Amino acid sequence: MLKDVKIPEISENVTSGTIVEVLVKAGDTVAVDDVLVEMETEKAVVEIPSPYAGEISDVLVEAGEEKNVGDVIVRIETDKGDTGEKAEAGAARGQESAADEDRQAADPEEKEEEPEDLPEATVKDDAAPDQEDAEEATEEQKQPDARRSAAARENDAPEDQEETAGPQAPAAPSVRRLARELGVDIHVVRGSGRDGRISQADVNDYVKARMTGRPAASGKTAVEDPSAVQQPSLPDFSRWGTVRKEKLETVRRLTAVNTSTAWRIVPHVTQFDEADITEVQAFIARHDKQAEKQGGKLTLTAVLMKVCAAALVRFPPFNASIDLANDQMIYKDYVHIGLAVDTSRGLLVPVIRDVQDKGIIDLAVAIGDVAQRARDKKIKPDEFEGATFTISNQGGIGGTAFTPVVVWPQAAILGISRARRMLVEKEGEFVPRTMLPLSLSYDHRIVDGADAARFMDWICRSLEQGLTILL
Repeated sequence: MLKDVKIPEISENVTSGTIVEVLVKAGDTVAVDDVLVEMETEKAVVEIPSPYAGEISDVLVEAGEEKNVGDVIVRIETDKGDTGEKAEAGAARGQESAADEDRQAADPEEKEEEPEDLPEATVKDDAAPDQEDAEEATEEQKQPDARRSAAARENDAPEDQEETAGPQAPAAPSVRRLARELGVDIHVVRGSGRDGRISQADVNDYVKARMTGRPAASGKTAVEDPSAVQQPSLPDFSRWGTVRKEKLETVRRLTAVNTSTAWRIVPHVTQFDEADITEVQAFIARHDKQAEKQGGKLTLTAVLMKVCAAALVRFPPFNASIDLANDQMIYKDYVHIGLAVDTSRGLLVPVIRDVQDKGIIDLAVAIGDVAQRARDKKIKPDEFEGATFTISNQGGIGGTAFTPVVVWPQAAILGISRARRMLVEKEGEFVPRTMLPLSLSYDHRIVDGADAARFMDWICRSLEQGLTILL
């Protein structure tokens, strides 16, 4: 029996990726869980395994191609007499169930034909929707008339509905969540599905259209949005000399989208200060061998991460996010810190979780682990999610100061520049000290300037006093 193998749902809000390597060819025999392709998606390289055993009939992808979740990558001819086929088919159905909705969202025209006399929410296919979408379908079944009034839709809206102003957008919860994370008002996106239903592809198309200043690929999602900043058309650079064009790599493209979104949404302010880290350097020298025994390297980054975690607990607004749509501040009781890592593919920001509960040596080990796995393309997609604050250390490269961009929806990011020895006045005398330049960029909607100054002062005093302030 010929089986299609599709790209499964890899992580929340991951809808597409680039095929890095195809590991099979037509005629190859594969077992269950053999790796078929490697795909780079959302800053991580993941392996796509086979849910079936059998012989590869067709390979439908090539290295360098961009594919959506739910796309077919290979076809496998399975053995009809294989007693394990039912178990494999069950696993395949689970994979297809998780991926099918995203496939249909990415390319609505690939949906199976649906009876015209039924509302969209009542049509069933082979793949079961996820729990949130099932709840939404139930609500829509209660009101089958797609043209019901806005008041009726508002009355039907579930209590946890994200959009509270006006009628609910005709989109699944996962699509509305993607729009929020990209800073897009879901109500200004035009859907390409039946009755204007909005898919993840429509949201991504809309973002691309706003960034480039060109109409959306579908022609249906580029709408009037006064908050959109459109880029003028580029001149013909070949008029002045030879040029070469290269396709944007995945990391660079995502960086462009995310930083543009953050810069448009967040009113940035940067606070500068200097910390005397002479005592911290002595602390590192005393304990570096202890860190090596546990498989890590004690660095200034590990120390600063622990100090920042303590500061975030002491100053909750820096660990919060603002929700203007619902007039709320969201304070997190956990501290997950993102760490900017310079790799050959570009800037990656893996996350160290529950920093407030870890010791400095434990953080040193964790930092070394995630940084190396990020460079080796072995880090998982979910390890980039959930940060409440970010640290970017450029001290090993150079520079006296810089203004880092806040990673929305976080409230702040701390930039670290190169430390330098200089004469500092202490108790009436000038003595040589090691001074560290720090740059704190923050969201001025959440944090006032005076609070930012206090936050930085607390961090500096903690470092200057040899970490005793943490006691």
